[in-house]
Amino acid sequence: MTPRGKEGETGARERLWDEAVDGFLGHAGIEKGLAGATVEAQRSDLARLRDWALAERVAGPAALRDHHLRAFLLASSQDLAATSRARLLSTLRSFFRFHQSEGRLADDPTATIIAPKRGRHLPDVLSVAQVERLLGWGDEGTAAGLRDRAALELLYGCGCRVSELCGLDVTDLDPAEAVVRLRGKGSKERQVPVGEPALAAVEAWLRRGRPGLSGKRPSPALLLNQRGGRLSRVSVWALIKKAAAAAGLPETVSPHTLRHSYATHLLEGGADLRVVQELLGHADISTTEIYTHVDRAWLAEAWRSAHPRSGRR
Repeated sequence: MTPRGKEGETGARERLWDEAVDGFLGHAGIEKGLAGATVEAQRSDLARLRDWALAERVAGPAALRDHHLRAFLLASSQDLAATSRARLLSTLRSFFRFHQSEGRLADDPTATIIAPKRGRHLPDVLSVAQVERLLGWGDEGTAAGLRDRAALELLYGCGCRVSELCGLDVTDLDPAEAVVRLRGKGSKERQVPVGEPALAAVEAWLRRGRPGLSGKRPSPALLLNQRGGRLSRVSVWALIKKAAAAAGLPETVSPHTLRHSYATHLLEGGADLRVVQELLGHADISTTEIYTHVDRAWLAEAWRSAHPRSGRR
């Protein structure tokens, strides 16, 4: 075979993989409305598969069999953490099932692949007293202090993700109805109740803090940075770290810790799991079920601390 012929075969294989990957990612990003970060993670996973398949001279997804896939996953396990390996397999399942549903594949090569069972990581959760200490941080005599207090109250009061917090506009809050509109993953909107402490903190920020930071070009954002632009995720992480340090809490406390605490405290208070699922914006209730494990862990710890026959002195 001439070098030209070899280049032609290689180019044909590359086109088959590129078209298949682009078609799937377009479906994931536009039709399914997945978050940008999720699509980029899938792009990275499929680039890894494409490069491996081209090196093995596999001519497109239709030529890939389950024994190819097992070899690929084994090779990938050498430099990927357990969570990344699980995500990789999830991406592959979605990729091949999509092309099978489109009639481009006769069989799904992931059908015979069994994912290894993983232990569920229980998220860090603060006690109610710890949350109170954290929320008490901040200098309400400054615009930044008022903003930070409002941000902390909303993170815990609504259980929102840090991206949802930063994406809030002034018009998303309805004080009369005591609800806030959140835009979650995949641009899905939900309305969540807001408690009086959070409403009071936001009202103080809007009245006494925000006007001083609003620039010449007013931003619709609820929370502003020192330049009058929308508050960033990095800034929220920084203020959480400062507040946690001031409250004497662990360094591991993050914005998501408040979301975890919100969900756990609701369940401890008797809230229904389906209600918590709606409030958190989880598409699948299995995601919310992690908090039932947290609740049981809390009960077990309470028993060990209090029961005379627990074995703990």
